[in-house]
Amino acid sequence: MKIAVMGAGAVGCYYGGMLARAGHEVVLIGRPQHVDAVRRDGLFMDTKSFQEHVAMQAATDASGIEGAQLVLCCVKSTDTENAAAEMQPHLASGAVVLSLQNGVDNAERLQAALGREVLPAVVYVATEMAGPGHVKHHGRGELVIGPSAASQELAALFAAAGVPVQISDNVAGALWTKLTVNCAYNALSAITQLPYGRLVQGQGVEDVMRDVVQECLAVAQGDGVVVPGDIWEAVQRIVHTMPGQLSSTAQDVARHKPSEIDYLNGHVLRRGAALGIATPVNRVLHTLVKLLESRSPPTAASGPA
Repeated sequence: MKIAVMGAGAVGCYYGGMLARAGHEVVLIGRPQHVDAVRRDGLFMDTKSFQEHVAMQAATDASGIEGAQLVLCCVKSTDTENAAAEMQPHLASGAVVLSLQNGVDNAERLQAALGREVLPAVVYVATEMAGPGHVKHHGRGELVIGPSAASQELAALFAAAGVPVQISDNVAGALWTKLTVNCAYNALSAITQLPYGRLVQGQGVEDVMRDVVQECLAVAQGDGVVVPGDIWEAVQRIVHTMPGQLSSTAQDVARHKPSEIDYLNGHVLRRGAALGIATPVNRVLHTLVKLLESRSPPTAASGPA
């Protein structure tokens, strides 16, 4: 199968790499420096279970998705509408589009922009880009998708590539579970630049995280979403499965790049305001990350005159 990955960051490279390693024809759509490295050497996958260069195609624009039967949209939430506009002229009529993005509304936004069905996926993977053409995997890698005509085929496709997939009748609840976990960890990791394992050892951190979780659950309930299971247990599980992981927000802030905070704590803040539900802890965390984003990048020290 030809598979295209729109947005060849850490998430897109990991799943695209796993599918290419399983024998599929995969093309990554990404930035020039990254694309050049993949074209030259393949994608170097440094994972928990193997390290190898995986050959695949790469392109710098969305024309590379032409002919793809499956398109994984892995761009940042801030780029969703732009990605849809770029993909639109090149999407095959029968292509399945799967959103592997943070936040709870990206599939809806893509669907509105593309005028076609887009399937949401909940992503649980700890991964980062360690350099052009080099993705480093720290743990996990499972997906949760909703029921559709393509769900069983997608589950089998990913499973054969070593990616576990759960099909859930409550994908909205699963998306809110992931959003709540992100809201509990991402901003705090960004503000402190600490990985999850060290972060949770801080004085008062658990109480702050519990407050975040309660606000998220209140907003989800206000939106009519049933969040399944024990959400606090899900939050705690992240520490054990990803102790060395810096949040994606922390990585963006460290690199002076815009983060997805508006679609994480910011989403809870906006929906809470619309529903008349107070979210003061999410407000503070969102505000602090926005302040960090507003800092100017450091300039190189000038030499002697």
